Amino acid sequence: MHIAELDTPSLVIDLDIMERNLRRVADYTKAHGLRLRPHTKTHKVPAVGRKQLDSGAVGLTVAKVGEAEVMLGANPPDLLLAYPVFGHSKLERLMEVAKKTQVTVALDNLEAAKELSDAAKAAKVEIGVLAEVDAGLNRVGVSPGPELMELARGLCSLPNLRFEGIDFYPGHIRDTAERGMEQIGKLSELVQCMLDDFRRDGIEVRVVSGGSTPSLFQSHQVKGVTEIRPGTYVYNDVNTVASGACTFEDCAVSILVTVVSTARPHQIIVDGGSKTFSSDTAAPPSVHGRVVEAPECAFYRENEEHGYVDITDARRGFHVGDRLHIIPSHVCVAVNLHEYVYGKRGEQVEAVWKVEGRGKLQ
Repeated sequence: MHIAELDTPSLVIDLDIMERNLRRVADYTKAHGLRLRPHTKTHKVPAVGRKQLDSGAVGLTVAKVGEAEVMLGANPPDLLLAYPVFGHSKLERLMEVAKKTQVTVALDNLEAAKELSDAAKAAKVEIGVLAEVDAGLNRVGVSPGPELMELARGLCSLPNLRFEGIDFYPGHIRDTAERGMEQIGKLSELVQCMLDDFRRDGIEVRVVSGGSTPSLFQSHQVKGVTEIRPGTYVYNDVNTVASGACTFEDCAVSILVTVVSTARPHQIIVDGGSKTFSSDTAAPPSVHGRVVEAPECAFYRENEEHGYVDITDARRGFHVGDRLHIIPSHVCVAVNLHEYVYGKRGEQVEAVWKVEGRGKLQ
């Protein structure tokens, strides 16, 4: 199929760029002795997860049980559920996943751990566990020090759970400019202090799991980290470029849209709004995406089905029916809005993938 045959709006993946991104990160982790366990939250497609595994990833990361069920389709050697799981029905489903592949769960409290232990014992499976640490984002995770050690000792005592180590998400590090590098240095010191605590307690830590896309290529500077879990790197977006982790040439995804109105001066309307791109913006500037064919124009406003593009500074003309590619500001949320994605090489559509993890919130 030629790309011109796609209806709009359509989320298009440049397969050459995506595969280059996969190779780049696989080569980096191999060079620095890090295990790569990518988060599938960005693509939500088992076929893409399989490509990550084939390029060197040791396993996959998911956020919800529903995503774990979907990613079994990638035939992963193991899955990390990097999100606290609580509730009988979710745990029953997770035990079924654990009967098909090795499962590890990151959690920050013994209430959830005891529920997980009981479910694993009833299902006659063993579940790996990581103690979740707050490394500065102030979201989930216990504080380093006594709280972490108390959690770890509790996890070690519960039947059918296998204590693997610790995990954290350095989402507070948004770039690698001077402030970002300073934060990376502090994070490295923090990890060393935590590992010292475990050594004093005689608790073996086999896994120190961290990493994100903005700080991806500085992960080796955090001493003690054994694996990283970047997600957005597979496609990249306007926000990833703003963080300094990539360039626009590394952005594999664009959303193909059609100009549907030129009625207002200095403005065009395209057939994709917040239900196509999400309402997330890149800051600064506060835009919803980058118009590939006219980057001097600003995709500055959305309604549900309307995208407003300011063409005041345009160096080209626009007509109703013109088709444009727009790189989304936040690709993870944009992908979740699409039922199918289209992989292309050049102008030919080579793959059509259903976004099987879309809407898997439970």
